[in-house]
Amino acid sequence: MNIIGPDYLVFGVEDLPACSQYLIDYGLKPVADGYFEALDGTGVQLCKADDPRLPAPMGTASQLRETVYGVADEVTLQALETELKKDREVLRGSDGVLRCVDDMGFALGFQISCRRPLLLPGELVNAPGAAVARGVNQLGVSPDLPALPRSLSHVVYFVPDFAKAEAFYARLGFVCTDRFAHVGPFLRPAGTQDHHTLFLIQTPPFMKGIEHFTFHMGGPTEVMMAGTRMVEKGYQSFWGPGRHQLGSNWFWYFNSPLGCHVEYDADMDLHDASWLPRVAEPGADNSQYFLFAYREKWAPGGPPGPEARP
Repeated sequence: MNIIGPDYLVFGVEDLPACSQYLIDYGLKPVADGYFEALDGTGVQLCKADDPRLPAPMGTASQLRETVYGVADEVTLQALETELKKDREVLRGSDGVLRCVDDMGFALGFQISCRRPLLLPGELVNAPGAAVARGVNQLGVSPDLPALPRSLSHVVYFVPDFAKAEAFYARLGFVCTDRFAHVGPFLRPAGTQDHHTLFLIQTPPFMKGIEHFTFHMGGPTEVMMAGTRMVEKGYQSFWGPGRHQLGSNWFWYFNSPLGCHVEYDADMDLHDASWLPRVAEPGADNSQYFLFAYREKWAPGGPPGPEARP
């Protein structure tokens, strides 16, 4: 089934102004009726927690109310409808979204993808021994670099039974690219080569919900620039910047008023059907190759950094 990836996430929140400002500061553009979009049209839909249009809450602290995936065409929607109706209620909304609930209780939707084609360069790097990528007198970075989210990358769920959850998504054509032993898999649908659009993490039932979501950036420099701007606006860095092992993507996570973490990522691995999944033990050694800690700007001759103090 030609599922491309998540088109948008729907949140029911208590503090709508704070969440709206957060998404704007993160780099998404407000368009209409609580929708905040990336450059390709994927995004986040914000609603008040008591909005009657929303799917029911999950009964935990999670504020995520629905994940809507984009698919390639109507043929895929019809195939999904046929498959899902075998064992659950499926409804087609007036907005064209095919809706159901997955085996963990997450509200799930599918629509013909809203993604707009992007014709933007990625980060260019010059390296000895390689052909010139960034031309003579072409600057690699400038203070006014936009560093805007390009496309909704992936979502991460806390689930009480990752094997059961994985089996459900396997029915829809998702395949495991890598996994953390005893924790859960990274899953890729058939319509993308991205390392993953969904990651499942085994947790107790009371934690069920969203752990984080992220948008792709144009390269590691954009991750660093966007993250630095978030810190300068007063948001709390949670993890990063750094680079993951499984997926190879650069990352920087932030706390948010949406009840989950929000990440910037860049330069994720691509895989096809010939890739053999790896299994890694969970823990810090296998979560990242390296990890940085943010500090305010510094220059030689200035006050010593914390590491130089007694």
